[in-house]
Amino acid sequence: MTQQVTIVDVSPRDGLQIEANSVSTENKAELIHKLTEAGIQKIEATSFVHPKKVPQMADAEALLEQISANENIQPIALIPNQKGFMRASHFPNLELNWVASATETFSDKNLGMTIDRNFEMFTEVAKEVKAKGMEICFSIAVSFGCPYEGHVEEEKVLQLVEKAVQAGADRIGIADTIGIATPNEVDRLFQKVLDVAGDTKVSFHIHDTRGLGAANAYAAYTAGVRTFETAVSGIGGCPFAPGSAGNLATEDLVYLFERMGVQTGVDVNKLFEAADFAAGLVSKKPLGRIRHLDRARTIKEMME
Repeated sequence: MTQQVTIVDVSPRDGLQIEANSVSTENKAELIHKLTEAGIQKIEATSFVHPKKVPQMADAEALLEQISANENIQPIALIPNQKGFMRASHFPNLELNWVASATETFSDKNLGMTIDRNFEMFTEVAKEVKAKGMEICFSIAVSFGCPYEGHVEEEKVLQLVEKAVQAGADRIGIADTIGIATPNEVDRLFQKVLDVAGDTKVSFHIHDTRGLGAANAYAAYTAGVRTFETAVSGIGGCPFAPGSAGNLATEDLVYLFERMGVQTGVDVNKLFEAADFAAGLVSKKPLGRIRHLDRARTIKEMME
């Protein structure tokens, strides 16, 4: 198996979007700076959503302008519709993340439209994205379970994957939005997703609601996934998914992979600094398990 993975840190977006207290643009930019200092390049920085629905993301343009001088970042921004794309299109270096859903109820609650209408819009936007030379990920929320409808049939997810690949998605994101998946479910679904996706990249967006985030990441890795979405310090949650908890802590995933001999390109000690800073922004103790060990020790020393 390939001994290297890509970690996408989503803490500036998914990590902060649920917070009621406003986080300044400057502090968001500082968090992104600390993440890149630790070696993380792909960062979901913000989302172009309606400010009344997610007030924390109202400064999307200002934040992207502020981090534009950072040459170490490959920024990503979530877009939920055509209006979001029009705003994001002013930043040609962005990778876009289109959000979809595996269930009708969550699609309505989160996006205010049906699954079919969402996909029609994606098809239209994908053409414009290609015309601008940008890339777009098609992310499928609640792929393993929905807070409103419960169990999600694998076939629903696979049908969306196939359609998204045909429509020109550059990456397929599979999200365990409420952190309900188990390793055997993750392994089974991803083997099928990777088969359907073919040469299109596939990523796993992980929430740690029930403490199985790391185990699920390992299951996805053994199935063949090489891109993972996590949030430093385990912050985050979806405002439209009752009962969802934070993302898997990036530092825990880095520790898991580095102990396995899988390269992440991340300095875990510098990542601790980002974790502490992120936790401070949301007034919580750092949630990552590995953070509670002696931070002065490197992963190599932890292994001895």
